[in-house]
Amino acid sequence: MLTFLLRRLASAFILVAIAASMAYIIAAMSLDPRANFEGRNPPPSASVVNRQLDERNLNDQTPVLERYWVWVKGVAQGDFGKTWNGDSVNAELGRRIGVSARLLFVATLLGGLLGVLVGAWGAIRQYKFSDHVFTISSFVIIAMPVFVLAILLQILAVSFNDAVGAKVFKYTGEFTPGLEGGFFVQAVDRVQHLFLPSLVLILGQIAIYSRYQRNAMLDVLGSDYVRTAQAKGLRRRTALTKHALRIALIPSVTFFAYDLGLLVVGATFTEKIFGWHGMGEWFVDSVTSNDVNAVAAVSLLVAVLVLFAGFLSDLMYAILDPRIRVR
Repeated sequence: MLTFLLRRLASAFILVAIAASMAYIIAAMSLDPRANFEGRNPPPSASVVNRQLDERNLNDQTPVLERYWVWVKGVAQGDFGKTWNGDSVNAELGRRIGVSARLLFVATLLGGLLGVLVGAWGAIRQYKFSDHVFTISSFVIIAMPVFVLAILLQILAVSFNDAVGAKVFKYTGEFTPGLEGGFFVQAVDRVQHLFLPSLVLILGQIAIYSRYQRNAMLDVLGSDYVRTAQAKGLRRRTALTKHALRIALIPSVTFFAYDLGLLVVGATFTEKIFGWHGMGEWFVDSVTSNDVNAVAAVSLLVAVLVLFAGFLSDLMYAILDPRIRVR
C-alpha cells in the first residue's frame, strides 16, 4: 500500500506540474494584460505601464519562458504572484475557495446522494409510475440550461416572498450586508441566501446521477451473484442493497470524484446569477481581464483537485468491490 501511495503521489506531482505549466504558458501567450491600461484618460506613459507590468511579472515584452521561470520560483515558495491591478493572488484565491466551498460542498454531496437513491429506486421499479416521473423530470432538468433554471427559481422565490409577505428566500449574495443580530440571526440569513443556489446545483446533480445510477443498477439486477444471494435465503431488499447497489455504485463513484474536482470552477452561472463571488466567477473574470497569474493559479488548483479525485476514486473502488486490490 505504501509503495502504491508513493507511486501515485509522484505521478500526480508530475501531472500537476505539466498541467500547471501548460496553463501558464498558454495564458501568458494568449492573454494581453497591457490592454487593461489602454483607454485611460489621461493615458499612462509606456514606461509607467512597463514598470507596473514588470512588478507583476506580466510584461509581454519579457520572454515567456523567463516569466514562466519567475512564476515557478514564486509558486515553489507558495506565492502565486499578483493580479494585473496589483492585488495578491494568494489572498484572492483563499477568499474565493472559501466562497465556493460553502456553496458547493453540501450541494454536491447532497445532490450526489439523492441522485444515487433516485436512480437506484427507478431501476428497482423499472417502468413503474415513479420511474417515469423521475425519468421525465431528470431529462427536463438536464435539457434546461443552468441559467434558465436559476432565473426560474428566482422568479418563484420572488412570487413566494410576495405571497407570504416576508423574504423567506434571498437570492443575491452570501449574506445581507449590515445585518444586525447574534449568531442565530446571522446563521439563518446565510441559510436563506444559500438555499436557492444550492437547489440549482442539487437538482442538476440529481438529474445526472440518477441517470448514471439507474443504468448501472439495471446492469447488475439480473446478475448471477444477486440471484444466488436470493436463492440462499436473503430477502430481495437485502440482496439489492448489499450486493447489487454496492457494485452498481462503482461507475457513479468515478463520476462523482472527478465531478467534485471540476465543479469548483463549473458553477460559474450559478455564482454569477446569485452573486456568489467564488472560483468559477473569478476564473471567467480573470480570462476576460487578461489576468495571467490568476488564470494559472485557478488552473493549478483544478489540476490538484482532479488528480486527488482520481486517487479518491481508486480507494473507493477497493472499498466497494473486494475483488479489487491495490498492489
